[in-house]
Amino acid sequence: MGVDVCELLWLSYLLRALQIPFTTPVPFWCDNEAAIHITANPVFHERTKHLDIDCHLVRDQFKLGFIQPSHVPGRDQLADIFTKPPPICDFARLFVKLGLAPQSPS
Repeated sequence: MGVDVCELLWLSYLLRALQIPFTTPVPFWCDNEAAIHITANPVFHERTKHLDIDCHLVRDQFKLGFIQPSHVPGRDQLADIFTKPPPICDFARLFVKLGLAPQSPS
């Protein structure tokens, strides 16, 4: 999540420099509910000791109102079509959602 937030910040700086308006908070879709809860909860638990500075960056941007993390179920995560072998029914559905399905001739 930390790298993604850094890229969103960079894009916001670029848009601001080009005087292109954008709205915040930026919707930030994540299929990891635990990561969303850790972002919103300022209390670290014993099980989260391994998290590094990325978590603080994400939490700070959340508190500043720059991002709004929301849960998307894993089966609806569009990026998974490029990184994991989904079941054929999920693959077909995601393929259509990306607009990559063959178009019928008109």
